[in-house]
Amino acid sequence: MNKGKFIVLSGPSGVGKGTIVANLLASLPIHYSISMTTRSPREGERNGVNYYFVTKDEFEKQIKQGNLLEYATYNNNYYGTPKDKIEEKLNENISVISEIEVKGAKQIKKIYPEAILIFIAPPSVEELKNRLIGRGTETIDKINERLSIAEEELKEATFYDYIIVNDDIKDATDKVINIIKNS
Repeated sequence: MNKGKFIVLSGPSGVGKGTIVANLLASLPIHYSISMTTRSPREGERNGVNYYFVTKDEFEKQIKQGNLLEYATYNNNYYGTPKDKIEEKLNENISVISEIEVKGAKQIKKIYPEAILIFIAPPSVEELKNRLIGRGTETIDKINERLSIAEEELKEATFYDYIIVNDDIKDATDKVINIIKNS
């Protein structure tokens, strides 16, 4: 039986992952894996569309029941991938893209060694800082915290099958599409 491809996209906050994923969904027959999180929704985000927003107690219940493919804490919040949704799509020969952080990607690679791991990197940390500031959604302290996390994530990029520098969103998207089509 054929199975879909499992694509994992990671990279620092503000690098353009969300835009690349939106472009992929518009260009390819691919299913987006909705993550579960304990963080509060940002303006415009909807439960069950952008994330499954849950309480810390509910998330910990899902961990105990083994219902998450991977999970981690990031910026003092839990994030995880519900296992049943991924397996259902892959078994229907539907490819799935998951946008998760580095620790989660490593967990997935252990369970799904055939997963395609793609790391999206910024042209520079300074450019990443400018993008985060440009969002206008967080304080400078929160931005500096994200930059500190980003520097650690960049050290892990070599674990990935592919590294794409996002200095042009269309070019970065095209590179991801080519990887998916040719893997």
